[in-house]
Amino acid sequence: MKDTLLVDGWCNLCHWLSKFVRKRLHKNAQLEIFAIESEEGNALIQNFSKLHQKADSVYLVRNRTTYIRSGAAIRVLLYLRWYYKIWFPIVWCIPLPLRDIVYVLVSKSRKAIFGTRTD
Repeated sequence: MKDTLLVDGWCNLCHWLSKFVRKRLHKNAQLEIFAIESEEGNALIQNFSKLHQKADSVYLVRNRTTYIRSGAAIRVLLYLRWYYKIWFPIVWCIPLPLRDIVYVLVSKSRKAIFGTRTD
């Protein structure tokens, strides 16, 4: 079973980041990327806990465990080529509350700064 990354399909930043990730995946990476609003995304989210369903976040389902916010975002590094993957332990050392504060700040302003998709 492949791991799955769910991103906001209407957000330009999320769309750009998903394209960035797809182009830089390690050749053996088992990662699918879907929009949260897609049929696949909605089906997956229905299986999450109520807390995660309301998170309004990026989601990563890795080895049947669901990660949200910064925990999901930095784990994506593990699917990329080695020169991106080496950043994982460095970023992981930043305490979770601090990482999530930065994540939430970016998340709240991403559509205002980067705009939304219209297609």
